[in-house]
Amino acid sequence: MRPIIHMILHFVLPAAIAKGYYPRTFLRAWLIMMATMLIDLDHLLADPIYDPARCSIGFHPLHHYSVILVYALAAAWSKTRLIGIGLLIHVFLDGIDCLWMNYEV
Repeated sequence: MRPIIHMILHFVLPAAIAKGYYPRTFLRAWLIMMATMLIDLDHLLADPIYDPARCSIGFHPLHHYSVILVYALAAAWSKTRLIGIGLLIHVFLDGIDCLWMNYEV
């Protein structure tokens, strides 16, 4: 159930933010944030590519803490704000997933 909720949130949270903060350009804002989900291509560098017991934060190159700081800087600048927000949403949800994974019974 955890992976399904995790994936749904990757679609719903950007949609909610786009609807709330960019109502006139909702579709454009949502599509830009959805495009940032390509960050997961760095999973292709791992062996195995998918491990349900692995936390991606700090493991995959585009999920490292130093790179997350760059995402925050991108969110602060108006020209890259939607990209930064999309990337921060992604790593936030991945972080929640890591916590959820550690406390799952």
